[in-house]
Amino acid sequence: MELSRLVNSLKVIQLAGEVERKDIESIAYDSRVVKKNTLFVAISGFNTDGHKFILDAINKGATAVVLENNDVVPEDFFLHRNVTKILVRDSRQALSEVSNAFFKEPTQRLQLIGITGTKGKTTTSYFIKNIIENAGCKTGLIGTIANYIGNEPIYTSMTTPESSDLNQLFARMLSEGCSHCIMEVSSHSLVLKRVSNINFQVAVFTNLASDHLDFHITLEEYLKAKKILFDTLSENTIAIYNADDKKSYKLIADTKAKTFSYGTQSGSDFLLKNINYDLTGTSFDIEYDGKSYSLKTGLIGAFNALNATTAFAVCTKLGFDIDKIVNGINTTPQIPGRFEIIQYKDKKVIVDYSHTADSLDKALQAIHTIVQNKRPVYTVFGCGGNRDKTKRPVMGRIAGSLSKRVIITSDNPRNEDPMEIIRDIINGIDNDNYEIIEDREKAIYKSIKDSEENAVILIAGKGHENYQEIKGVRSHFSDKETAEKYLKHE
Repeated sequence: MELSRLVNSLKVIQLAGEVERKDIESIAYDSRVVKKNTLFVAISGFNTDGHKFILDAINKGATAVVLENNDVVPEDFFLHRNVTKILVRDSRQALSEVSNAFFKEPTQRLQLIGITGTKGKTTTSYFIKNIIENAGCKTGLIGTIANYIGNEPIYTSMTTPESSDLNQLFARMLSEGCSHCIMEVSSHSLVLKRVSNINFQVAVFTNLASDHLDFHITLEEYLKAKKILFDTLSENTIAIYNADDKKSYKLIADTKAKTFSYGTQSGSDFLLKNINYDLTGTSFDIEYDGKSYSLKTGLIGAFNALNATTAFAVCTKLGFDIDKIVNGINTTPQIPGRFEIIQYKDKKVIVDYSHTADSLDKALQAIHTIVQNKRPVYTVFGCGGNRDKTKRPVMGRIAGSLSKRVIITSDNPRNEDPMEIIRDIINGIDNDNYEIIEDREKAIYKSIKDSEENAVILIAGKGHENYQEIKGVRSHFSDKETAEKYLKHE
């Protein structure tokens, strides 16, 4: 694409060098992937500043550079190398604008559903994807576990990729016949403008609980981050919100979108009722527009009935046939690491991604509802390093009060000392029904070996993740694989 067309999509403060007769073949924010005729956008990341790599990008063939720091490279250098310098106020915003233009505004042609909230995003996205695909539409998905184009997985390291990666992925979805895409929208991506200039047809709010406070500092700032998605919706879009969460009303207060509520609260547009669940699945009713619909899913728990109701609301408002919606919910397969049951004889292990205080509480409460004090409940969990420290003692208190026995172990300590994290956790435990086993594999082994034959063991925190990160190094580790290995040796 001509550089002049891309420049027209930006709010430029200063322009130096030739703009006409230059073709841009790719956009990059990582100097390592720059090649000939690349437009390099220097953004400030968490660990490093892209402005430090401008010279590397130019040496690798970048013909234009977008930057917000005017002092890092002398203007004469750009002119000498025949590289166009484009100075902007905000490089992250510029990356979003220029990539949207480069990939020809793909979300204007793709029905995009954005889901934000602390919990339920992944499961809700899988419900919606299954419904839409069962209705005959090829669908993309961008989320925590994986990205998909139809059934093809696409690797990513972030819940919400950078804006240029997103637009490239949307363009590819269109070229491969997708009509819809469901996307988990993280609070980080909203603050860091990764989803600026992206057109959402539907935006969904699931709930808000304490999480990511290492980044947002306060719950109020966390809420403000989520609110960005709804504040930017246009009048011809749809906002779906959880009426059970009182924070919803602040979130949608300024949106221009048409709003619809779901939940167990009387007056919800999509009213969830009669929830029943056991270790085989969940049944529930949804009342909508004067009619009642009975549904069942193999996914377990009241929270999954709520996730399914969210999906029902989204797909109804998108115009899908309700019979197909009901069938899509009924046939949605198990989501990896989301209350996933592994069993041998009468002993059951539940692998769940519950890594916040609220999600751990809900997982354990669901288990107690199922077992009705007829089975002992064990919990194995830790907390991630370099993340919100305030939740650690709260999670310790919850696990200690709702388990016969707790084994506190390492999660992803990252660059923190695992024992420091564990000490933070035990500060919240009020009784002595816990032990510390830092090695996660040994902790899982001991919970399986020492528990009763009819025990239910919750392994919480990592869910679908197949790695453990220690001192910046990721090694293969799967809670599910580890549990399966030791259950077989029972």
